[in-house]
Amino acid sequence: MLYEDLTEQIIAAYYEVYNTLGFGFVEQVYQNAMYKELTRQGLFCDSQKRIDVIYKDELVGYYIPDIIVENKVILELKALSEITGDEMAQILNYLKATDMEVGFLMNFGASKPYFKRFENFFDHKKNPFNP
Repeated sequence: MLYEDLTEQIIAAYYEVYNTLGFGFVEQVYQNAMYKELTRQGLFCDSQKRIDVIYKDELVGYYIPDIIVENKVILELKALSEITGDEMAQILNYLKATDMEVGFLMNFGASKPYFKRFENFFDHKKNPFNP
């Protein structure tokens, strides 16, 4: 698995935050706690770093993921009672807009912990749907 050690640290941080705070806070509380927990583990993190989307050398939009860990893994954090395809599409869009290969959707809003790992199958040079 790509970045196995790093993703294990991220998952451990998720459970630490979830088990400490429980569910019911707004997303920003969990984002701040995750950032603090990850940096306590010695990981380099960017919070709310803008990712530009470029089309033919021109800026056409941007995304702002919650946390980027070690410039390798994008974290999108939610505090929702239920995760839908919209939230999953959001992390896939972040991966597609970057050269990063791994992302996590992590939800703190339900009574049971939920996270999902995604890998970037979007090779900007080769379209997987049209080999």
